[in-house]
Amino acid sequence: MKKNLLFITVTLLFSILLLSACSSTDETGQQDNQQVKDELILAIGGEPEDGFDPTTGWGRYGSPLFQSTLLKYDKDFNIKNDLATDYNVSEDGKTWTVEIREDVKFSDGEALTADDVVFTFETAKTSGSVIDLSNLEKVESSDDHTVQFTLIEPASTFIYLLVSTGIVPEHAYDDAYNENPIGSGPFTLVQWDKGQQIIVEENPYYYGEKPSFTKLTFLFLAEDAAFAAAKAGEVDVVSVPPTFAKEEVSGMELIKLDTVDNRGVMFPYVPAGEVTDNGAPIGNDVTADIAIRKAINVGVDRQAFVDGVVEGFGTPAYSVADNMPWWNADTVIEDNDVEKAKQILDEAGWKENEDGIREKDGLTAEFTLLYPAGDQIRQSLSILFADMMKPLGIDVSTEGKSWNELETLMFSNPVMMGWGSHDPIEMYNLYSSETRVIGYYNANYYANDVVDEYMNQALHATTEEEANSYWQKAQWDGETGFSAQGDAPWAWLVNIQHLYFVNEDLEIGKQKLQPHGHGWPVTDFIEQWHWKE
Repeated sequence: MKKNLLFITVTLLFSILLLSACSSTDETGQQDNQQVKDELILAIGGEPEDGFDPTTGWGRYGSPLFQSTLLKYDKDFNIKNDLATDYNVSEDGKTWTVEIREDVKFSDGEALTADDVVFTFETAKTSGSVIDLSNLEKVESSDDHTVQFTLIEPASTFIYLLVSTGIVPEHAYDDAYNENPIGSGPFTLVQWDKGQQIIVEENPYYYGEKPSFTKLTFLFLAEDAAFAAAKAGEVDVVSVPPTFAKEEVSGMELIKLDTVDNRGVMFPYVPAGEVTDNGAPIGNDVTADIAIRKAINVGVDRQAFVDGVVEGFGTPAYSVADNMPWWNADTVIEDNDVEKAKQILDEAGWKENEDGIREKDGLTAEFTLLYPAGDQIRQSLSILFADMMKPLGIDVSTEGKSWNELETLMFSNPVMMGWGSHDPIEMYNLYSSETRVIGYYNANYYANDVVDEYMNQALHATTEEEANSYWQKAQWDGETGFSAQGDAPWAWLVNIQHLYFVNEDLEIGKQKLQPHGHGWPVTDFIEQWHWKE
């Protein structure tokens, strides 16, 4: 205990000294107002382990800061031009042609051309990273400002790769690029003190809206130290967990951002009996029964998860994509109805024994709900979930496991998982019969031919509107779907709000629905932040 206290104290003292170095005072000891006006200090998340290379995933969860993308979302998820001035898709959906601006320079003063776009996507395709460009057959430039992408199969979701992939310079790209990024975004990296901070400054060549701040310092602090720095008035923006969010911080206001950063229970969809190629067991006889899954979805109290686990800082979740443009609002169900849940189980032949646990054909309604060990929120959600199952006659135990263990156990045990993306391809990954045993995708072996067909039609669509209509039908078409209204292979529980204490004089404006908690998504529109009038 003493060692922990000493560590926190030393960390905080170091942080305050570091922050003090970021401010200057004049001879009278007064802070330089001009410097305060032009600089921000932020503690909004962890240090990017892989650095700042978009070809390996940097910028997928927020502004790439140092790079620009071909397209971008506005705050309502409408797709707008960034580097692009126009794009079109061929009738067969396989050829995407993008025209780019002619006035763009990288932060080193060199012009950005179509060859840099080609280089970026070719590099990303072979990077072996989280960026999936396996469907990209080729990318080529027809002139300095025209790029043509040829896909193997039509994919409406390709547009989201154009939104999220920052463009890197072919002439300045090497093995150290992730630590020394050059790009055409609003800021440029000037200093990286690993484990401590990065300092960025305004890119003088940026073609877009001029940022109000010429310098940003991002601090990498533990939650306790970051919150202490906020209370000391040493940071302008700090992310906090729900446990700190109800405290008062002088000179700062709490900003609560709604999200699709969801948590839910993934149910093994098929009966037990099969194994994966690696010998891991597949299936669970209890959760393979749709009556169990339906009763759970109806019987849980989602608002109680919001109030009891994340202290009110969240919203009930009904799908993996609540309130996104491709979400089907008809997937919202009436929950916290224990009597209806009991009726579903009774009608399906699940009868209570003398211990109050339901049985059917010699099978007991019991299972172990797994969660990642060390994840306090998922542990608390799991414990409350198990408690909610008791009145239904379902016996649930909970157990934390390492991710390595979960990779073997998740095919046959329910798992408290978390997802949430700005790309509808996530729905395909979680619910398509083609994605079974690909990483953590569709680990419950869900399959529905009608859902597969809707999702394939969504992928083959040539407009966002057409694609979204099929994504919505895949969730629920009035008869079937992958939502709780249909096959209920998941019980989505809560969307966790992202919480920030922000300098009360700083205006960060409206934000998009935030994705799953990776990266720095709050920075999406950072060039628009400004001091209040």
